[in-house]
Amino acid sequence: MSDADVTQIAAATMMVAAKVAAPILLTALLVGFLISLFQAATQIQEATLSFVPKMIAVAIALLVTGNWVLSELVSFTHSLFDQLPALLDRT
Repeated sequence: MSDADVTQIAAATMMVAAKVAAPILLTALLVGFLISLFQAATQIQEATLSFVPKMIAVAIALLVTGNWVLSELVSFTHSLFDQLPALLDRT
């Protein structure tokens, strides 16, 4: 296994991690932004007002995108295991 192989696998891993994390992170970002706008408009500074809706929205995002996330991770793992014999032959 060469340095280029390791770099390619690391780049693919980071891309999969970004794709898998994006729905949850974007949901939390959007809900947090909307709650912040609401708090700024009403001057209500309650910590649970920010935390609870964000937690509920992230849980819903996990329920909606969980199947896709799992299939992406399984597909990536299968591709890594498929590449393994070719990577080991190059040593």
